Formats: sequence, C-alpha cells, structure tokens
Amino acid sequence: MIAKIFPLHYGDPMSETSGRPAEQGPRAERHRGAVTLRNQAIPSSTADQRLLDSRGRGDWKTKDAWRALRILSEFVEGFDTLADLPPAVSVFGSARSKPDSPECRLAEELGGALARAGYAVITGGGPGVMEAANRGAGEAGGLSVGLGIELPFEQGLNDWVDLAIDFRYFFARKTMFVKYAQAFVVLPGGFGTMDELFEALTLVQTGKVTRFPVVLMGIDYWGGLLDWLRDSMAAEGKIGPGDLDLICVTDDVNEAVRHIVEAEAVLSAEQEAVREEAVARVAADQQAAAEAAPEGPAGER
Repeated sequence: MIAKIFPLHYGDPMSETSGRPAEQGPRAERHRGAVTLRNQAIPSSTADQRLLDSRGRGDWKTKDAWRALRILSEFVEGFDTLADLPPAVSVFGSARSKPDSPECRLAEELGGALARAGYAVITGGGPGVMEAANRGAGEAGGLSVGLGIELPFEQGLNDWVDLAIDFRYFFARKTMFVKYAQAFVVLPGGFGTMDELFEALTLVQTGKVTRFPVVLMGIDYWGGLLDWLRDSMAAEGKIGPGDLDLICVTDDVNEAVRHIVEAEAVLSAEQEAVREEAVARVAADQQAAAEAAPEGPAGER
C-alpha cells in the first residue's frame, strides 16, 4: 500500500531503545512508497532517477516491466485514496520559506479561508509554504492532504497533514494534484513551484482541463515574471492575447477564494445548461419520432 493515514513520524531523535543515543539528532529518512528507509538503507538514487537514466537501458527487459507495474500501483492507490475527497484546492509554494515569512503567513491564512469555504487543501506535504497551508486548513477544521515524493533531500511530511500519500514518481503525483483539485493557488516558490504553475497553465490553455482557476499570490514576487510573459512571450506571439487572463494575481486571500468559488459556480451553471439542453433534445427527438410513426388500423398509430 502507498497511502498512509497519519500520524506519521519522521526525523525523530533516536531513543535509548533503538541502540543510538538521542543526542545524535534526527536520523536521515526517506519514504519510498509504503517503505521507510533510514541511514545506510537509503539508496544513492531515487526511483525517478533510475527510471529516467538512459545509461540503464540495458536493464529494461528485466526491470522496466516491473517498474510499469509499480507506476500503475501508484495511480491505482492515488485514485482509490483520493476519490472520496470533497472539493479541493492544490496549494504550491517553497519548502524553504521560513515559518515567519510573509508567504507562510499568507499560506496559513489561505488554508483557513479555503477550509471555511468547504474545500480540502492539497499540498506537497512538505515544510515551508506547504506546511503553513496545511496548518491553516487543519486549524480551521478542514481536511488537509499531503502528496509526498521521494527526493534525495527529502524533509518528510509535515505534521498538519491528515491524509498522506507517498509517491515514487513525479508524474503520478502531479496527476493527483490536478485530478482532485478545482483550482491551483501558487505562492512564492522555486523550480518545483514554477513547474506546477506552467503545467497548470498549459492544461488550461490547451483545454485539457476546463474552468480551472490559477491564482498567483504575491504580487511583488510574481511581478517580474508577469512582465516578461506580457512584454516578451505575448508581445512576440508565443502565447495568445487572452492567455494572461488565465492567471488571477492578488495578495488578498478573500479575493483568491472568491475567484475560485465564482469559477466553480460558472462551471456548474454551464454543466447544468448542457444537461438541460441534452434532456430537451432527447424529448424533442422522441416527440418527432412519435409524430412520424405510421397510423395503424382505425387510425391507431
């Protein structure tokens, strides 16, 4: 099994019963699916590295087939575990942000506001902005979800996660972030945050997901990127004139949540209109078929 229901413990100091004194500090630890590795048991590479390393092609007949089954198991476990989530929002941001940083304070406020609006909060389950968003949701009584990943420098899942899944493969994890969320909120972060941001924008731009709000929080932080998108990418025709409208930029938590709620309401109304149109079309077809039916004896149809 890959899914884990908390409490989880990571990086705990060693006790006397473990044979190592507590004063030696936290043990190195890595989660690999359902397996927890510590110290010398931690391999020098991750499952993603071994999968993508072209130098290992000679092993594909004996190893990659098994990797395919392992990848399948991650999708099955993720789908099964998250299928019953309430409406949710995925929140991204730096694992390196300090608890007293502006973005962490903003993330905690956001997590609480989303929970009060009826959304579960999904993060990468790590420290920094992710932990702050999970904490805000948890303290507001909402469901807090963490989707962890096996990394060489893994810091473990934070203590505010109620439901956790550990993944070996980034692409399986990234599918869960999109499939079970109604929106993305992106706070200041690094390469991983940028990866999630542009993947979401690509999915919306290409119509792979419908009415999927993408909110950037931190106007000052994102200002330079937005200027470049407008003055270089859009100006040179690399993106369409309306593509920048896919992004909502704000420092206001209430505005961010309102944007998400309104987008969901619009989508619900459109879906209901489509259903009503389909019902009306079927009824009209049935009526037309009845009127076109030949008459039987004595005028009976």
